[in-house]
Amino acid sequence: MRQSLPFTQEANAFKQPIFVLAPLAGFTDLPLRSVVKKFGADLTVSEMLSSNALAHGSKKTLHMLEKSPLEDPYSVQIAGADVDIVRKAVEILNEQDGIDIIDLNCGCPVPKVVGHGSGSSLLLNLPLMGEIIHTIKKTSNKKLTSVKIRLGFEEKNHVDIAKVVEESGADFLAVHGRTRAGKFKAPVDYDAIAEIKEAVNIPVIANGDIDSYEKAQWVLNHTGADGVMIGRGAVGAPWIFHQLKTGEQDVSLELKHAIIMEHFDKMIEFYGEYGAILFRKHTHTYSKGYKGASALRNQVNTISDVSEFRKVLDEFFHNAEMAL
Repeated sequence: MRQSLPFTQEANAFKQPIFVLAPLAGFTDLPLRSVVKKFGADLTVSEMLSSNALAHGSKKTLHMLEKSPLEDPYSVQIAGADVDIVRKAVEILNEQDGIDIIDLNCGCPVPKVVGHGSGSSLLLNLPLMGEIIHTIKKTSNKKLTSVKIRLGFEEKNHVDIAKVVEESGADFLAVHGRTRAGKFKAPVDYDAIAEIKEAVNIPVIANGDIDSYEKAQWVLNHTGADGVMIGRGAVGAPWIFHQLKTGEQDVSLELKHAIIMEHFDKMIEFYGEYGAILFRKHTHTYSKGYKGASALRNQVNTISDVSEFRKVLDEFFHNAEMAL
C-alpha cells in the first residue's frame, strides 16, 4: 500500500517539517537512497538526469530512474533548457510507474551544465525558466512538480526567482542558499531563504551546508522553512535522517555499523561485484574519525572481492572506537 505524500495541497503546506535527501551526482544512487529512506528520510530524489538524454531514450539514463521499493514518495530531477525537449522528457517519465514528483534543476553550478543553458543558467532567463516549469506541470501525469533553485546567478534576485517558480505552477521549491557564483564555498544566506518563505505561498525546503542535527534544527527555526534538504551532509553520515526523524541527537556506534553494512549490501545488490570497488569512496568517508581509519582505507583500496571486503568492513566497524 502506497504511503501518502507528506504534503497537503488543500492546506498548501507540508504536514510536518520534512527531511529530503538532495540529489548529488555520484553519491545519491539507489543504494544510498534506499538506506536513508529506511532510516528516516521522508523524500528521496534521483540524481540529476539530462532531459535530452531522457528524450532520446538513453539506456544509462533510464537505468538511473530505477528506485528502491522503499522510495515512496520518489522524485525525479531533470535538467534542461529547451521547452520541446523537456516536454518529451516528461512524456517519457509519464510512462514510468512509481514516480510522484518531477523536479526541475535550476541550481546546478557545474560549467558543463550551465554551458548548455541548464541548471543555474536558467536563473538568467526567468521567462524561459517559467515556461519550462509550466510545461512540466501541464505535461506531467505525476502528483507534484517542484523546482530546485539558487539565490541568483551572479547577484541575488531570489524573491523574483521564487515568485516566478510559484506563478508558473510549481507545488513547492527547494532553495540552495548561495548564488551560482558562490558555488559550494560561499557562506549560505539563510536570511534569503527566510525571505523567500515570506514571499511565496508554496512550501519551501531549505538547502545548503546542513551537516548536523543541530544545524538542521537551527535552519528550520531561522528560516521558517517547511523542511530541509541534505546532500553532502549525508555522505558519510546518512544517520542524520534517523536523528531528525526520531529527535535523538546521539547515534550509537552499533546503529552506524548497521547502516554502513546495509549500504554495502545494497551496493552489491544494485551494482554486482563492481559495487565493492565503488564502495571504497564510501568507506573513506564512513571511517573518518575512527581509530585505524587510515589503515582501513589503504586495505580496502586493494580489495575487490565482495566477501573479503564485507568481512574487513564488518570487523572494523564492529570493533570500532572513535579517535580522540
